[in-house]
Amino acid sequence: MQDPIVEEIRRIREEHAAEFNYDLGAIFADLKRLEAESGRPRVSFGPRRVGKPILPSAKLSDIATKQD
Repeated sequence: MQDPIVEEIRRIREEHAAEFNYDLGAIFADLKRLEAESGRPRVSFGPRRVGKPILPSAKLSDIATKQD
């Protein structure tokens, strides 16, 4: 199944990459430039906090001894 929207996005992405000779650094710099020029607000999320362990009542030493 071919999706015309996906095909269009792939074509645009390929053209953009070819414009910069497939140089990822140049592509990234151009995307950041376009982002800055857009004037749209940007959202930046901070790093995720590590949550509680899956087995909060078990200690790592307990788990290791059970597998031995």
